[in-house]
Amino acid sequence: MEQRTRSKTPERGQFCRASSSCSLSAVQERMCGIWALFGSDECLSVQCTSAMKIGHRGPDAFRFENVNGYTNCCFGFHRLAIVDQLYGMQPLRVKKFPYLWLVYNGEIYNHQTLKKQFGYTDYQTKVDGEILLHLYDNFGIQKMASLLDGVFAFILLDTANRKVFLGRDTYGVRPMFKLLTDNGFLAVCSEAKGLTDITHSMSSPATITPFLPGHFEVFDLKPSGKVESVEMARFHSCTQEPNHSAYDLVKDLKPGFDQESVKSNIRSLFENAVRKRLMAHRRIGCLLSGGLDSSLVAATLVKLAKEDKLKYPIQTFAIGAEDSPDILAARKVALHIGSEHHEVNFTPEEGLRAVDEVIFHLETYDITTIRASVGMYLVAKYIREKTDSVVIFSGEGSDELTQGYIYFHKAPTPKAAAEDSVRLLKELYLFDVLRADRTTAAHGLELRVPFLDHRFTAYYLSLPEEMRQPKDGVEKYLLRDAFKGLNLIPDEILWRRKEAFSDGMTSIKKSWYNSLQDQMESEVNDYQLEKAAKTFPHLPPRTKEAYYYRQVFEKKYPGRAEWLSHYWMPRWINATDPSARTLSIYKPDKDQ
Repeated sequence: MEQRTRSKTPERGQFCRASSSCSLSAVQERMCGIWALFGSDECLSVQCTSAMKIGHRGPDAFRFENVNGYTNCCFGFHRLAIVDQLYGMQPLRVKKFPYLWLVYNGEIYNHQTLKKQFGYTDYQTKVDGEILLHLYDNFGIQKMASLLDGVFAFILLDTANRKVFLGRDTYGVRPMFKLLTDNGFLAVCSEAKGLTDITHSMSSPATITPFLPGHFEVFDLKPSGKVESVEMARFHSCTQEPNHSAYDLVKDLKPGFDQESVKSNIRSLFENAVRKRLMAHRRIGCLLSGGLDSSLVAATLVKLAKEDKLKYPIQTFAIGAEDSPDILAARKVALHIGSEHHEVNFTPEEGLRAVDEVIFHLETYDITTIRASVGMYLVAKYIREKTDSVVIFSGEGSDELTQGYIYFHKAPTPKAAAEDSVRLLKELYLFDVLRADRTTAAHGLELRVPFLDHRFTAYYLSLPEEMRQPKDGVEKYLLRDAFKGLNLIPDEILWRRKEAFSDGMTSIKKSWYNSLQDQMESEVNDYQLEKAAKTFPHLPPRTKEAYYYRQVFEKKYPGRAEWLSHYWMPRWINATDPSARTLSIYKPDKDQ
């Protein structure tokens, strides 16, 4: 294994460069997987084996528990230990509410604030999720969900009122899937793979579907343990000011839409978004590509960590070939902010070997999601095996929110651009958020995404449409301008143009995109591609790369093509491939 280490003074960062192929070391993390069945007709011990398919989300502890009085209802929970304590095991139950059962995956950032605000002095645990039980008992499911500032997917059972509730955060940062049959059998899991082998008698096949972000669903629980869906409602939309804003640390924003007030508000809300996500028992790190988004996150994170006097330096992680634009840019940022920086060597050969495994974890055959996931999967593998960082910050969500994709330059009107920004945010759970969760959860890491903070996104989307557009040929102009002159990150990074992942991560000699195209020429022949519409009638692949991904997906998840409703594609340009390098308006830093 190639490994090079270069040390700098602690104030200016430490550097480590290594291959992403490395040996496993013992670490303790914080992440989980949830699973539940209601009204199963089959042997629960057999069904339970399906719950083990998501064991990677929490390999340190597992609990399988039947519901009192409902022998065919049960919960499964996978957990990573926090230090050596297991007080956070689930289902979460407390003496005050013996009729409530809760399993959830996520973090509630404002749980202490809500606890004080509503005078909940009789807490039984140290777990942030206990706030759900108190809020539900006090206000009911609608207000409970709307008051939560965080990322979450939950299953809440109320045996006293015979109700089951499902809920998921605004952007679906935490995953959840459900299977509901026509005779009332319900199965729920953090990942779809935990439901594929569920057996149940049914008159018609049941589909596995992702639970809609920003919604809750209410089921009546029958004496048989089976359920009936009685309500599906939205509790928050990305364009709405969240109800929990009333209890936020940033109380008063500057009024109006003059440029300086807006920029000040953006800075305040973004810093607050990072600050609230510092809630962690384990070491914090940050992915750093050297682009605008991850650099702003990393710089703000290091700044706040120093203010909070964290006992360890923030680790930052970049992946790429030694001469790749991302590696060089990330190195400059790390030196500037003083992080302990790690560089993970990437080769196209290693990336190609990882593709099949990545598709298994992603549960999709979307082209750009798979392309972009390979590097993230390999850097997460390195973090898991070579460091003690567990809570990982990242820049996901910024491109959708701030109109960062290059195709936004082709938007016909500011209104069209603004509408597409909202569309992308609402579909994040199918693409970028799915990628970010699965590539990190596969290695037991917990991802945090401050650009998707409820209040930050609601404010940004409330700004005039013209203000949010690319300006002077520069995407994300408003975001860049908000941090101009602060020396938070180097100016050359602040104004660095967006790179396609295929260009930024790989060598200037040959991009990841081109390496993939060359490989697929030998994997898929012209005849196969010509017959693609017959072979794969649902979303037929139009390129050899897409065909190969579909083949792999069908082997791992046969008959599940409907899991993907549409491919991610840029708008307004009649694209057949999602790569930015196929766009005439794309100009990489260097020719490849």
